[in-house]
Amino acid sequence: MTDLLHTLPNFPTKLYTHLIPSLEKKLITTTDLLTLEPLEIARRAQLPLLDVRRLTRHVLARLQSQLGVLSEERVLREYEGHLGIADTASLSRNGSTIVTKWSVISTLDPILDSALSGGMPTGYITEVTGERFSLFFSLHFDVGLTKHRLSGAGKTQFLLSLLITAQLPSPYGLSRPTVYISTEHPLPTPRLTQILRTHPQLSSFTPLQKPSLSRIFSIQTPDLESQDHILAYQVPVLLARHNAGLIVIDSIAANYRAERSSTSSSGAALGLRTSQLLRLGHQLRSLAREHDCAIVVSNQVADRFAPTSPSPPQPRQTPSSPPHPLSPSPHGSSQGMQSLDAAIMPPPPPSNPQPQPHQSLSIYPPLTLDHQQNFFTGWSSSPPPSLHHEQTPQSASQQSMQNQNPKTPALGLVWTNQIACRIALVKERNLGFGGEGSNSTGDGERLWKRYMKIAFASWGPSTGIMGKGVEFEIWAGGVRSLGRKPEGEE
Repeated sequence: MTDLLHTLPNFPTKLYTHLIPSLEKKLITTTDLLTLEPLEIARRAQLPLLDVRRLTRHVLARLQSQLGVLSEERVLREYEGHLGIADTASLSRNGSTIVTKWSVISTLDPILDSALSGGMPTGYITEVTGERFSLFFSLHFDVGLTKHRLSGAGKTQFLLSLLITAQLPSPYGLSRPTVYISTEHPLPTPRLTQILRTHPQLSSFTPLQKPSLSRIFSIQTPDLESQDHILAYQVPVLLARHNAGLIVIDSIAANYRAERSSTSSSGAALGLRTSQLLRLGHQLRSLAREHDCAIVVSNQVADRFAPTSPSPPQPRQTPSSPPHPLSPSPHGSSQGMQSLDAAIMPPPPPSNPQPQPHQSLSIYPPLTLDHQQNFFTGWSSSPPPSLHHEQTPQSASQQSMQNQNPKTPALGLVWTNQIACRIALVKERNLGFGGEGSNSTGDGERLWKRYMKIAFASWGPSTGIMGKGVEFEIWAGGVRSLGRKPEGEE
């Protein structure tokens, strides 16, 4: 730490006299403070982790104040007040203060906003998960093999709409710029232009209030290393300089999946990924809390495979059972044929069937993860409760399709504990009208139905384990509901 005063001559070292001798003994420099993890520095120097983290943030804040990113008054208030401890006034906020500062980003659809309990709030991490787009090929005799792209559940379309509405004034948005961080594909500016030109509600604002593409900052992170660097250093500077109100990451799992496919799946590799996800969650929560911005990420899903239920054991034949129907009968051939029909044909259903007890929600024990994930993934592998309410054949078939094809969001339970809300976008085949769809356009796109489900949210109710959610569609102006109230809300 001998180079600390050379880098920051006016740094108040007297606040950290209990740390600097140990850091100098272990030859830890100012560059190490800015590049290494505080946990690693605390282990090497055998110092308290919270004190090392406070010193690291203080050094970083001093450097940012020299560059003009942070004001000198903020550094003095948060780090150089009472013995260098950060200002705790923000920790003593009461309920009325939180309510008055409640800011949300609308979807410009009242039914979708109602399901989201008002919209996307600032200060939280919200995940939008669902299936990706799929590619399929068709063979034509005149043009040969043709590649088609079938859109997925609509995650990117949902996020693009938020990039625009966040720029609107209250109560629709925040009147602030937005940030789009892409890990797979660049920002689709033609689609954004189409939304701006098509949505009728956007034309009612004045030219100064209308959103524009110039207020959307686009960043690409091709690998996990660049993603960590951008979130740790570049994004905080961008938020401080431009006061961005929304950060969109599309998608959060792409770089982690690529990193895992190139490494082994041993216990050490999984432990490393767990620590990376914990650090990522801490970074995003700190950004959302300190800059009062909303962070919305998209996530991929994987198929969930459930074991087949074992078939019931067949009853064993006892010596007192009747003779085989093909054996000679002493009463003639007519009785032999009757016994043969009784053996082949199933018994008729009873005229007054007795109600059966309701099936359990899962074949797994209640405290296992395989059972509990039905409540926080957005997809349930349980059978539909057809004995509790009447269902039409069409609704029963669609409900069974959703239950028979459950999905699990990527990054597991560790990442689930880092977010405040999970929105599941479910895409189902429209089985009405013989599989052609009630609103088919001939290109196969409208043969699918899309539903928005709230798996869990810290600020509002969920859709419920058996609820289908709000049906919506993708159109030229973004996303919109189909005019029905949320189904199955708790």
